[in-house]
Amino acid sequence: MAKNRAKYVCGGCGYVSTGFLGRCPACQAWDSFSAAPAAPTAGDASRQASGAGAVALADVPEENTVRLMTGLEELDRVLGGGLTPGAVVLLAGEPGVGKSTLLLQAAAGTAKQGGRLLYVTGEESAGQVKTRAERLGLDPASLWVLAETSLPEIEAEAGRGDWDVLAVDSIQTVQIPGLGSQAGSPGQLRECAARLSALAKAKGLPLWLVGHITKDGQIAGPKLLEHLVDTVLYFEGERDRPLRILRSFKNRFGSVNETGIFEMAGDGLGQVRNPSALFLAERPKGAPGSVVAAVLEGNRPLLMEVQALVSPSPLAMPRRQTVGVDATRMGLLSAVLEKKARVRLYDRDVFVNVAGGARIGEPAADLAVAAAIASSWLDRALAADLVIVGEVGLAGEVRRVGRLRDRLAEAARMGFRMAVAPLHEAGQVPEGLGLKVHGVASLQQFLAEHLDYRGRGRAQGPDRDE
Repeated sequence: MAKNRAKYVCGGCGYVSTGFLGRCPACQAWDSFSAAPAAPTAGDASRQASGAGAVALADVPEENTVRLMTGLEELDRVLGGGLTPGAVVLLAGEPGVGKSTLLLQAAAGTAKQGGRLLYVTGEESAGQVKTRAERLGLDPASLWVLAETSLPEIEAEAGRGDWDVLAVDSIQTVQIPGLGSQAGSPGQLRECAARLSALAKAKGLPLWLVGHITKDGQIAGPKLLEHLVDTVLYFEGERDRPLRILRSFKNRFGSVNETGIFEMAGDGLGQVRNPSALFLAERPKGAPGSVVAAVLEGNRPLLMEVQALVSPSPLAMPRRQTVGVDATRMGLLSAVLEKKARVRLYDRDVFVNVAGGARIGEPAADLAVAAAIASSWLDRALAADLVIVGEVGLAGEVRRVGRLRDRLAEAARMGFRMAVAPLHEAGQVPEGLGLKVHGVASLQQFLAEHLDYRGRGRAQGPDRDE
């Protein structure tokens, strides 16, 4: 009989090799291979079999589970209405973004609802966790903390107490002694996550796992880690800005289109219940290059300010820089403005920014971005109570967007009185919103009717003599 050969698994893509490789032939990652744990034997497989036969779907009883609230409405919305018994939630984000703060506040909220949460910390001491809890104004008496990295010890403590929620911060610090690899390696991550997940399912215990991400923005460890859990949440934000956005990328118990918005302050994370007001709070009135766009963050309609600055460039290759907007998309819109609307940008630096540190990732903001660029180039301000929505095609046409009525309803709630929308959808918006909706079929029509610009020739422009 042939001997079983050791297998090595790439932590980036899961590629399996019979020998150690310095570079993965599939994803080209360096030093990503580690020894895989031994495969289960046939006896193990038989013991794991449940023996349950097939059941008609109509005969399966409905599950009426009672969810456990975290006390944070923004978090509960993203989870789909709270924590489901036995659910495994992976919370990932960059170092310093506030993952531990969010989890500790959720733990305190769970305690207020009558639940008991065991907070396992592998990166900090129990004293450090207590100091943070006191700084956040939380009641230390309602929280239970275990400073431990050994998985058997964590399993033993979870089995001894009558816990309602288990949180592990972070999964990269937990290890199984004797497995033959260090904590954070793909093998350790895979086995620790699998055993913790099995524990959560067996006890009906909601489980939080905090995960690190790589410099590429991916969750550190094997992709299997994401498949083992029920929900994957990303906590995003920049260190120098207070805004934090929680997004769901996988959720077996709710929608993946929900987002939660928070604001980091000295006393912890505050919930932003009116994000449109936050994004528009410091918007300058009557400033060229300032435009309000109606966008969707998941299922939530938001208003965001798009700013553009166009200035003469001393460089042979003018700069095109963006913050909060896809740079490729901005380059495409600049080309459409120049080719179809005769807005001269080939000798101009173009800068586009989304105010407040937010990000726009949908094409429904195309018309707003193009309008901001043209407004800055012409040095003409748009109406202060105007909101713009629409996708722009390569021919300069303004195309349909999803959920236009919800976007315009948010604009009306925020006090806007005029809106520009795709021509084919503008007539379908019901009356009663308090908005005067103007439909446009092309970018050229928008510039002519709202910025009084109809083009002056390919090599000309309002500032040609600068």
